[in-house]
Amino acid sequence: MLKTKSELICALFIAVLLVTGAVLQSGNAYADNGYGKQKVVYHINYDNPKLQAGALRNIQNHINAVGKDNIEIRVVLHGNGLALLLEPDSLEKLTKFKHANATEKMTAKIDGLKDQGVSFNVCANTVRGRKVDMETDLYNVSQGDIVPSGVAEVAKLQQDGFVYIKP
Repeated sequence: MLKTKSELICALFIAVLLVTGAVLQSGNAYADNGYGKQKVVYHINYDNPKLQAGALRNIQNHINAVGKDNIEIRVVLHGNGLALLLEPDSLEKLTKFKHANATEKMTAKIDGLKDQGVSFNVCANTVRGRKVDMETDLYNVSQGDIVPSGVAEVAKLQQDGFVYIKP
């Protein structure tokens, strides 16, 4: 039993420290931002380089607000959206594309997002239909990044609880 006022204050101070430590140990440094955990799919099917750069900025701002440990982001690309990952040297041979936006500046942004856990999913229908060579025409795309259908993937992710955003 505590005998003095200073012992009581000391005990309360230790209790506050223990509670604070437990909150910090929970790994949720963004607990006070009100956002909580999020799952989001960003849908890109346009080739405008300014709009695509804006979409990447939106994604980074989203991560900054919520925290990379509190968000799961998938970017689904199909149709003209593949221009985001299309190597500029491939544009001449791939006549179904107007833009190839995988410039050094854009790929640095893509790499930065991937380093924070963002996945970029590429539509197999578009790859096949536009005769894109995944290994030579697309920037940093592996077989695991390919999904059977971009639009079907967006729908599946929404069914799995991902919030849809079209920047």
